[in-house]
Amino acid sequence: MANHKSAKKRIRQNEKARLRNRYYKKATRTAINNLRQLTEKTEAEKFLPKVVSMIDHLAKRNNIHKNKAANLKSKLSHFVAGLK
Repeated sequence: MANHKSAKKRIRQNEKARLRNRYYKKATRTAINNLRQLTEKTEAEKFLPKVVSMIDHLAKRNNIHKNKAANLKSKLSHFVAGLK
């Protein structure tokens, strides 16, 4: 266990950041699943920019790798383009 005051503070900060990151990752995964459930192209086209923004936010903060973010955005764009 940490003995230094600064180490104890770092542990508290890490826990807060971990919970925050977990929340954003889960919210993004839910949004992706919701997008994949849509069958109307117009709805999906409206919702896609919001999901892409969430994915970019995760990549910017290094919660997911930038290549994974690019792959997700590409797959979702192809999905929306293929809707009728």
